[in-house]
This record gives sequence, structure tokens and C-alpha cells, in this order.
Amino acid sequence: MGKLRQAAIYGKGGIGKSTTTQNLVAALAEIGKKVMIVG
Repeated sequence: MGKLRQAAIYGKGGIGKSTTTQNLVAALAEIGKKVMIVG
């Protein structure tokens, strides 16, 4: 089993956190990584 990595994206409202998260998750999934979003 590979290493578990965590990433957290913080900031005030309206700066694109959700968009950034979705794009990051899509890119990781596209290269075969297992991802989970907790919101």
C-alpha cells in the first residue's frame, strides 16, 4: 500500500477553493490516483 497523503485548501469565501479542489481531484483521478473529498 502506498503512502497516504492529505491536502487541505483553506481561505476566505469566494476565492475558488471548490473549483481548485475539483480540478485537482480530477487531475489526480485521471492519472490513476485514488482520491476522496471531504467537505
